[in-house]
Amino acid sequence: MKSSVIVFPGSNCDRDIAVALEKFQIKNEMVWHDETNLPKSDLVVLPGGFAYGDYLRTGCIASKSKIINDVVKHAKKGALVLGICNGFQILIESGLLPGVLLRNKNLRFLSKNVFLKVVNMENKFCLKYKKKNIIELPIAHNEGNYFANEDLLKNLEDKNLIAFKYCNEQGLVNKISNPNGSSNNIAGILNNEKNILGMMPHPERLIDPLLSGEDGSIMFESLFKSH
Repeated sequence: MKSSVIVFPGSNCDRDIAVALEKFQIKNEMVWHDETNLPKSDLVVLPGGFAYGDYLRTGCIASKSKIINDVVKHAKKGALVLGICNGFQILIESGLLPGVLLRNKNLRFLSKNVFLKVVNMENKFCLKYKKKNIIELPIAHNEGNYFANEDLLKNLEDKNLIAFKYCNEQGLVNKISNPNGSSNNIAGILNNEKNILGMMPHPERLIDPLLSGEDGSIMFESLFKSH
């Protein structure tokens, strides 16, 4: 399996995701945002960070980068795209995923571990979570409050396009377990074809017991096994 990680000015999780991909035998290339052509890839990753310093809106300027045209073509062919944190914001600004990401409800940057319920395991990103559907991953964001109107929320729920929801350690999804005010506790969503995943938590930061856990590893195992 081959992957490409897109690097923007201000990306700061690009090396983390590269390490995670390579650990799970996914051959990776780093691609600068100003390139116009993607290498042959099964998976494209938009990493976390602060692309262009989050000016205008988070992900807004990055969504106009030259390489995004090829990322959109890659996605529309049905190939895999993963956007993590800032990458999720860029996917939304690019129109590849619906909704909007607002400031956190308490208007503060959040950096901590949270519990997640894996809602949809019928996709290539989450297949292996069938063995463990309540997981713990870190978040680190200021604009992670996913907002969607009632019609969009109904569509996401009805079509099973919500990948992850914030929950407590027992898997209970409620307002108390919602760190940022996201609609319906949403932490990650899929597109209709389920080849694009955007998520605020960072799976690449928990891939080794020395990093306090391996719940993120399951995603990379899923991706590797899917090809």
